[in-house]
Amino acid sequence: MDITAIEVIEDHVVHLRFADGSERTTDLEPYLHGPVFERVRSDPAFFGAVRVDHDAGTIVWPNGADLAPDVLYAGMASARMDTETRAR
Repeated sequence: MDITAIEVIEDHVVHLRFADGSERTTDLEPYLHGPVFERVRSDPAFFGAVRVDHDAGTIVWPNGADLAPDVLYAGMASARMDTETRAR
């Protein structure tokens, strides 16, 4: 499900609109792990530079970091989130 619009609400919380017209407000912090997301997590201005890549159907940052739209649409846990949950 493609993302068609994004609005940064606060911190790592965004409001997403999807191609089917549905909308979700989501905290992206649990998804922002790994080296590619280091600056996205730590620099609010850089996080705020997120945009929709209409060709890819998802959100991207200037350094090329992106998130899978289907994961965000379904509110699924990322693979890292699943691993952390199992480790507890």
